[in-house]
Amino acid sequence: MSDRGIPRREFVKSAVAIGGASALAACLDRGSPDIPTGTTNGGSLPERQHAWNDVLSTDDAGNPVAPRHRVLLLLDYTGDVPTSDDRETVENALRSLERAYEWSDDGLLFTLSYSRAYFDRFDAGPEGVDLQRPEALASFENPELDTPDAVLHLASDHGSAVLAAEEAVRGNADSANGVDTTGFGDVFDVVDRRTGFVGAGLPAENDDVDGVPSGEVSEDAPLYMGFKSGFKGNQASEDSVTIQSGPFADGSTQHVSNIELNVDQWYEQDSRYQRVSKMFCPAHADDGLVEGVGNNLGQSSAMGHCEAPEKAARNSGVVGHSQKMTTVRDESNSPLILRRDFDSTDGGHAGLHFVCLQRGIGEFVKTREAMNGSDLSENSAVGQRNNNGILQYMNVTNRGNYLLPPRSARALPTPTGVPE
Repeated sequence: MSDRGIPRREFVKSAVAIGGASALAACLDRGSPDIPTGTTNGGSLPERQHAWNDVLSTDDAGNPVAPRHRVLLLLDYTGDVPTSDDRETVENALRSLERAYEWSDDGLLFTLSYSRAYFDRFDAGPEGVDLQRPEALASFENPELDTPDAVLHLASDHGSAVLAAEEAVRGNADSANGVDTTGFGDVFDVVDRRTGFVGAGLPAENDDVDGVPSGEVSEDAPLYMGFKSGFKGNQASEDSVTIQSGPFADGSTQHVSNIELNVDQWYEQDSRYQRVSKMFCPAHADDGLVEGVGNNLGQSSAMGHCEAPEKAARNSGVVGHSQKMTTVRDESNSPLILRRDFDSTDGGHAGLHFVCLQRGIGEFVKTREAMNGSDLSENSAVGQRNNNGILQYMNVTNRGNYLLPPRSARALPTPTGVPE
């Protein structure tokens, strides 16, 4: 791998996308970051695998900042019914990562989740959990329905950390960050690998792929579509997406989509006014409320400034993506899902790996139905996809649903948690 003349951020992204020992070595040759090691006291870590927010960096407005580099490993269990030895192998591998890296974005964050297909070997779904099988969620999509047994999500601000962690669990290295590690052995087969990034500078430096015009994405944009995402006020809290009772209390559910982005028209034909209208709402565009990528908005996208989606659709012929999301809230007026998505250049095409957490998959389905805006297209000039938020720029290619168990049940659980 030649790194001559490549900016460091772009180079690290490329290394993560390629993966393997040579990519890790090339990444470290560019400079080994000083990454804090973890803890030998596993009991000091949160029972929630998804407890990330308290250890994430924050921006000037107090919004959690997502880890910049990601890897999703889709895994199949090689056995029939899990054994105690296999559970010990998986748990030991994950604990070795926790010793190697601090539980933070400056170290390594990760989750291991399981599909309904995994639980089919027990002839029962996970007790007390809404874990629906994946399906197409719009009339205009035809995604591949992912059914790996498990998904390991690795996240860090350091590309070398996610690469080294991956090499460790695959059994291709016996240490990471200077700490001895163990791998999954032959317990799991890797059936797919998905990679990506999020954060200012990374989309702009990685626009040499299909689906995004070169030189159009702002250097300040954290995602390809050019606007800030992950406002604290637009996200469900970790508490609200956490399962409250039963054997999987302190767990959550996870949806993972792969979305192909086609934003050439977004930048080359749509005006700034149109982009703000479709991402936020027409009122934001009328009043010039969004500066640059939207950092000026603070901790929310200021949806209180917008009309109801139905009114905007009738009056403006456009309804914003964020505007539609205001219709799916819980009793405390909080969103139903917690997004942890990231952009990608997998396959040489601009994409988005949409990762989100919620108590039950049904809450994601409700959120996606609101995003579809089908009622708006039936009762206004808004189209099924055109001027209906950002639907026309996205094509969902994969969908998968997973249970994210609590940490104590993360190693090959049964439908009732872990065996005695």
